[in-house]
Amino acid sequence: MDLSELDDLLDAARAAPQSGGVVRAMLRAAGEAVDCDGALDWLATASPTPHANDTRLMASALLLGHARPVEALRWAEGEDAALGIARARAELALGHVAAAAQTYAAAVEVRPELADEALEAALAVPAEASANVVDLQGRPIGGQPLPEPPAHRRPTVTFADVGGLDEVKAEIRRKIILPFTRKALFDKFKKKAGGGILLYGPPGCGKTMLARATAGEVDAAFIPVSIPEILSKWLGESEKRMAALFAEARDKAPAVLFFDEIEALASRRGASETTHTGALVSTFLSEMDGVGADNEGVLVLAATNVPWAIDPAFRRQGRFDRVLFVPPPDATARAAILKLMLTERPGAEGLNLAPIVSASSGFSSADLAQVVDVACDEAIEQSLDENHVVDLTDAHMATAVRATRATTLEWLTEARNFAKFANEGGLYDDVVAFLDKHKR
Repeated sequence: MDLSELDDLLDAARAAPQSGGVVRAMLRAAGEAVDCDGALDWLATASPTPHANDTRLMASALLLGHARPVEALRWAEGEDAALGIARARAELALGHVAAAAQTYAAAVEVRPELADEALEAALAVPAEASANVVDLQGRPIGGQPLPEPPAHRRPTVTFADVGGLDEVKAEIRRKIILPFTRKALFDKFKKKAGGGILLYGPPGCGKTMLARATAGEVDAAFIPVSIPEILSKWLGESEKRMAALFAEARDKAPAVLFFDEIEALASRRGASETTHTGALVSTFLSEMDGVGADNEGVLVLAATNVPWAIDPAFRRQGRFDRVLFVPPPDATARAAILKLMLTERPGAEGLNLAPIVSASSGFSSADLAQVVDVACDEAIEQSLDENHVVDLTDAHMATAVRATRATTLEWLTEARNFAKFANEGGLYDDVVAFLDKHKR
């Protein structure tokens, strides 16, 4: 497979992420390519929701084949029995053998023709994993150790790959990176490397990218966690998964555990909270700062778009006591982001980006990516009409920026209200400073 052909299909998938045909074509190309990291990274952030079962199965298989079981599990969610088999394979790769056996058994009960002898042979769970787990014939399980989960790769992304956000990066260097890189100095002051950091801000402004880059800066293993992947319908299984994640991070230290959309777990508690949810939250908090929780070298990063929904208990000392605002990129950052996104695109060197930077105030990183994608679509369409490769032009970029709207404005409006009326302990001072500076 020609790498440029895969890149073209990946660009098309980014431009039309809900198109099953485009995404399947990209997946087929990625399966034949020697290097498909770009496709894997896109799948890690893209939403499976709009896609049919066949697309989800292809995506899950590709991710699992490249030792990315967490993302594979997310793409295998659904009621279809074939998805259940894919989910069982991903759970097995993560070391969740008891859950995998239950998922597999439920899928085969619905569609017996999906039975897989090799998978059945791998689903032998030690008796201590669950007192009530039985094998596929209803017999008590026991005997074999848990398989070693695949090692999480260390990210190659660093701050050099993150356009702009210089103030945020400087804050991260001071509060997060230096305790890792200058450990001897911090040891003298009895300061440990690790702890919890909460990143918040509008959607699409680079919180996940910052988390990956932070892990890259300290050469740490990066373990991304999606809260729905932890949740299980089986009593006690969610807490086991949570404890296993922290155990894995401690084993691979230095490591970064990254919880996206943390509000799904850390929302303000009240009378509506279930016992099951309460047990999971208690496990999470205990793993972070409980008695005997030695998290030296483990950094817990979390991201949210709705910091006002986070329970204050999660922000006390020893938990997410460091909170960083990730704002929409300013003009300097937008210029840097656009240059990064346009790298190696035809004609990119000759573009005058100043008008685009000026016209894109309030745009998130995701909005800027949309501008580039729309401009490339315009150039591709013209190339097809003229039967030769047409360079990107200022006109293409101008058309694209006019067709794109800033998605951060609604968030900033809501944040302004919280900053004005519910700024507990100065939590939203950074938001106030940003709004004052940009008069929004």
